[in-house]
This record gives sequence, structure tokens and C-alpha cells, in this order.
Amino acid sequence: QVQLVESGGGLVQAGGSLRLSCAASGSTFSNKVVAWFRQAPGKEREFVAVTWSTGHTYNSDSVKGRFAISRDSARNAVYLQMNSLKPEDTALYFCATEIIKGVGYEAHNYKYWGQGTQVTVSS
Repeated sequence: QVQLVESGGGLVQAGGSLRLSCAASGSTFSNKVVAWFRQAPGKEREFVAVTWSTGHTYNSDSVKGRFAISRDSARNAVYLQMNSLKPEDTALYFCATEIIKGVGYEAHNYKYWGQGTQVTVSS
């Protein structure tokens, strides 16, 4: 059983930065797709960024140029560096891994999820 734990969320002013971490136990990230999603109150879960085992990454248009996903195989962790944060980035951020089927930017394709870490950006 894979367990994911996110950390690094918090309250930050607009224009600030945060780095989220996703740590895995029970499995290794080295050969898996890992993605970040976010969910704001009253909204659907939204794709943010994904990294494949090849190292290739892809970001959503809403965070392109501001956020970067990366992985550290030695620590079995995946990170989301978030810069130039905006109030509309406020959400609960989740990491997910192991695609059951389909593409990496659709939430329902993932088997394992963390509990999330809250990011709040004040204006």
C-alpha cells in the first residue's frame, strides 16, 4: 500500500513563494508518474503539474512559468516550487501517483492520493 504525505503549505502574501513536498512510503517514485492537483472550496479538483519517470514534466496553463515540479529519487520525494503566487492559487494541494489508465492530467486516473496541504495566498 502506497502512502503519500504532503507538506509545505501555509499562508503567504501575493507574489510570495512556497515549496510543497510529497513523500511516499510503501513504494518508490522512481518508476511512477507523480502529479499535483489542487481543489478550492466549491470547485472541482484541478490539475497543476505532472512528472513522468523519464523526468519529463508538464504544467497546467494556469501555473505555467510560475510553478515547477521536480523529483528527488534519493529522498523518494516530489516537490512543487510555487513562485509569484496569486490569491487564485489558494486551495488544498494534493499529490497523486500510479496511473490506473488514461492521461496524467486527469484526477480520476490516479490510484493513490495524499491528504493534502493547504495553501492560502492573501492579497
